Amino acid sequence: MSSQPDSLIREYEPFMDAALAQAGAAAAAGDVPIGAVIVRDGRILAAAHNRRILDADPTAHAEILTIRAAAAALGDWRLSGCTMVVTLEPCAMCAGAIVLARIDRLVYGTDDPKAGAVRTLYRLCEDDRLNHRLEVLRGCRAEECGRMLSEFFRAQRGAGKK
Repeated sequence: MSSQPDSLIREYEPFMDAALAQAGAAAAAGDVPIGAVIVRDGRILAAAHNRRILDADPTAHAEILTIRAAAAALGDWRLSGCTMVVTLEPCAMCAGAIVLARIDRLVYGTDDPKAGAVRTLYRLCEDDRLNHRLEVLRGCRAEECGRMLSEFFRAQRGAGKK
């Protein structure tokens, strides 16, 4: 999982468009603009965005909500054959859920230097000590994903929010 072909990342750009649209919905609701989709057989099976503020739930991350929706759609907790596309590198909670859901591939936009648990701070999705590992592709539409987050936090700071 050391090298990743650009052509494979480009294959997921249309799905990242959908994840970015979800991130925009999160921002419009006042939440951190993170969006995710789960893809199977070339089509979107589930999509969600951060809803921590709307749901008053610290676990309502885009990845967790998307996993729940995909599992409900399939009627199975095992999401084998699925790819998650998400705008930001998942945190430890979400990376753990991705592993537990048996997702085959993770494609994410931009690294998270403060909480990233896939490549930046930890490598949970590729840890040999766990019972499932998955392919990880990073950098899909990274500039757009990063810009959306930067603009959101700049606006938050401008409004006096932390």
